[in-house]
Amino acid sequence: MNEDQTLAYVQAAAVALELPLEAARAARVATHLQRTAAMAALLQAYPLDDDAEPAEVYCPAPFPAKA
Repeated sequence: MNEDQTLAYVQAAAVALELPLEAARAARVATHLQRTAAMAALLQAYPLDDDAEPAEVYCPAPFPAKA
């Protein structure tokens, strides 16, 4: 997303969540969101083999017995 699209997204999300957001604050949030997206893109672009970081197996704890 470019800067204008990111700002529009931030403003739309604030409206959808009924969050009051001044124009200056929305611009700062959009800037941070773009920076975060850029960092995530760098991490996703890094080549990793499938076995470099194996996923953990989720095993939920059993529910306690009812008295």
